[in-house]
Amino acid sequence: MLVFDVGIIKCLCCILFAGGKSVVQIMINVRHDERKMKDTCHLYKDLAWLWPMWGDAATEYSHYCQHVSGLIRQYAKRPVATLLDIGCGGGKNVLNLNQDFDITGLDLSPTMLEQAKELNPDCVFVQGDMRTFRLGQAFDAVLMDDAISHMNCRADFVAAFNTAYAHLNPGGVMIATPDVTIETFQQNKTTTTPATQDGLDVVFVENVYDPDPADEQYETTILYLIRDHGCLRVETEHWTMGLFSLDTWRRVLRETGFEVHEGRYNAGEDEYTVFACVKI
Repeated sequence: MLVFDVGIIKCLCCILFAGGKSVVQIMINVRHDERKMKDTCHLYKDLAWLWPMWGDAATEYSHYCQHVSGLIRQYAKRPVATLLDIGCGGGKNVLNLNQDFDITGLDLSPTMLEQAKELNPDCVFVQGDMRTFRLGQAFDAVLMDDAISHMNCRADFVAAFNTAYAHLNPGGVMIATPDVTIETFQQNKTTTTPATQDGLDVVFVENVYDPDPADEQYETTILYLIRDHGCLRVETEHWTMGLFSLDTWRRVLRETGFEVHEGRYNAGEDEYTVFACVKI
């Protein structure tokens, strides 16, 4: 089987129309363009139907949610009845936390919210941007899970926590869990997750890479290998994510106004920092 480098093919096509430009210059230009890979959001739009297959909601998410519930009960300085899940996605955390709290879920993607509603028909879901939304009510607890990773600049990172703080009752607790920090980031880490359902076989291949350690961003690239009754379809995804140090997390949370408590959560081979933040 012959494997062609897409960049080289582009270069060969360009040569036909490049006039007096040198082959070297053309290749440099193509490579420069390829480095400017645009972000996509297929998983939150046209490929959202894959999300239910990427981790079982009732089992894979239950242990983390038990940990979240325990931290809320431990640190809350008020009775806790209501919880706002910011960046709730398809509602898997909501499904597991709903037994302990009256939950409202918020997400930017209407497609993911439809999934969340189907999974949790008794809960309230609202579309909104985690940096700017205003619901006109406050909650006893707030959860900010992996959606916070999409805040890929300091201004958005700060804005998201300020918005969460504004929707938390005094004495309430916000739980925030970074996917990675500068201290835990593993360059070029690649994980694969297979899933099978009703004649559909999918492999999720996820790679993380930091092309510039001097900034506060990293790249997540996902390859979706989708086989529908054996017929292969390949889709790709690219996200620019935020990458901040633990000291930055602590400082931003304290400057937001939170009393910050810090612990660890073990999920098999992976270990995460978890912040339990009390609104004083």
